[in-house]
Amino acid sequence: MTKFISTRGHGTTHGEPQTFEQVLLAGLAPDGGLYVPQVWPQIDVEALKGKSYTEVAFAVMQPFVAGSISDSDLKAIIDETYGGDVFDDPAVAPLTKIGDELYLMELHRGPTLAFKDVALQLLGRLFDHVLKKRGERVTIVGATSGDTGSAAIEGCMNSNHIDIFILHPAGRVSDVQRKQMTTIQKDNVYNIALDGTFDDCQNLVKAMFNDPDFRKDMNLSAINSINWARIMAQIVYYFTTALALGAPEKKISFSVPTGNFGNVYAAYAAKQMGLPLGRLIVASNKNDILTRFFESGEMKMDGVVATNSPSMDIQISSNFERFLFDLLDRDSDTLAQTMQAFKDSGSFSVDEALVERARIEFASHRCDEGQTLEAIKRCHDETAEIIDPHTAVGLSGVYAHKNDIDGTIVSLACAHAAKFPDAVKQAIGIHPALPERLNDLFDREEKVTPLDNDLNVVQNFVREHSKVSHKNAA
Repeated sequence: MTKFISTRGHGTTHGEPQTFEQVLLAGLAPDGGLYVPQVWPQIDVEALKGKSYTEVAFAVMQPFVAGSISDSDLKAIIDETYGGDVFDDPAVAPLTKIGDELYLMELHRGPTLAFKDVALQLLGRLFDHVLKKRGERVTIVGATSGDTGSAAIEGCMNSNHIDIFILHPAGRVSDVQRKQMTTIQKDNVYNIALDGTFDDCQNLVKAMFNDPDFRKDMNLSAINSINWARIMAQIVYYFTTALALGAPEKKISFSVPTGNFGNVYAAYAAKQMGLPLGRLIVASNKNDILTRFFESGEMKMDGVVATNSPSMDIQISSNFERFLFDLLDRDSDTLAQTMQAFKDSGSFSVDEALVERARIEFASHRCDEGQTLEAIKRCHDETAEIIDPHTAVGLSGVYAHKNDIDGTIVSLACAHAAKFPDAVKQAIGIHPALPERLNDLFDREEKVTPLDNDLNVVQNFVREHSKVSHKNAA
C-alpha cells in the first residue's frame, strides 16, 4: 500500500504519511506542499501486454489506492469511467499515425473534448465513492485556464456530496471553453469569472486552502492538478500508449504541451514506476517559464501573455514542485525554502549540475503564435489532420527535436480543434465543427458570476452558496 508525503515535509497527521483517501480529499497538503508517493510502486510492464485500457488502469492505480478503496470497488469505478460510453473510443486515448515513427495521442475523446476528461471523469467518481462511504459533503474550489473547469464540472455535477466552484479568468478563455462551463444548470455548480489572469485564479484557490479556518469550515477539496488523483489517472495513458507501440522492448518519447507541468509530470511518474520512456519534450507557448528553466536553471515569473493556446497561459507551474522535490533528492527543507523564495521574489535558481540532471529527463521548446499556426498548417498539409493550437505547440516541439530523439515519438493531442475555431481558421481557412452532441452549445443559457480579484469577495461568495457552510451553520 502506497503512502503519501508532502513535498514540504509537514503534510502529515501526527507525523504519519497519508493514505490515498486523505490525499484525495485534502488536495493540497496543510503545509502548502503537494502530495507525492513516499515510495514509487513498481509495475510489471511485460505483464500488461495485450491488456485493455481498463485493465492497465487498474494495474497502475491499485497500488496507490490500496487500503482506501477495495479492488472490487476500484474496478467498478474504472469500468464506469472508461468502459462505457463516457469516451467515444474504447481505447480512450487512441493513436493516429502522422509520420514515420510519429503519432498523435488523441486525448479529446471525452465529454468536454479535452485531455482533462481522462482524469476528472475518474476523480468525480472517486470523490463520490469516498464521500458516500464517509457520509460527508465537500466544497471543491478550482482554477481553470479553460479546460479543467468544464471537465471538473462534468465529472462532479451529478454528485449529491459536492458543491463545486470554478474560477476562470474573464475574457481569457475561448468561447467554447466558457460555454462548456457556464451552461451547466445544476444547483451545486458555480462559475466565477474573475477579473484577472489564470495565475490570479490559482493564487486565490491556494490562498483559500492556506486559510485553515476557511478550509475547515468549507471542508475544502481540490480538483486542480495539484490533486494526486489527477496525476494518477494521467499516468495510465502513457502506459497504454507505450505498450501499444512496443514497450517495454522499445522506448517511446512524448511531446507534451504544458503550462502547469501536470501532464508531463505524469509521464515522468510513469517512468519512475518502471515504464521505459525516452526523453520528454516540455512544449511551452509564449508563456515560457518552463522552457527558460530548462535553458538556464532559473525559474522566474514574468507577465502572462494572452495567446491562442490559452490553457497554457500560465507563469506559475504548480506541479513543477513535485519534480523539483525529486531533483533536490527529496530534501523537503530545501524545497520549502526554494518555494518560499519563489513566492517572495518571483524567482529561484538551481545550480548547473541539477539543471543537467533535469535535461536528462526533459527537452524543452517554446512556440510563439506564428509557429503555432505554422504547426497547425503543416500538420494539415502533410496529414489532413486538423489540430488545435495546444496540440500544435506540442507538435512544434516534435518538429524542433525530432533529429535529437531516436525512435518513436508521440505528440499529445490535448483538445479538439473545435474548441479553438478562430486559431484553426486563421491557420488553414477551415472552421472546425463541434461534435454533434455539442452542436447546440451556443444556444444554451449561461450561469456565471463576475467577481473582483479579491480573496474576501471570493471567500464570501463560496460561504454564501456552499451547502457545507449552511450545514455547519445549522
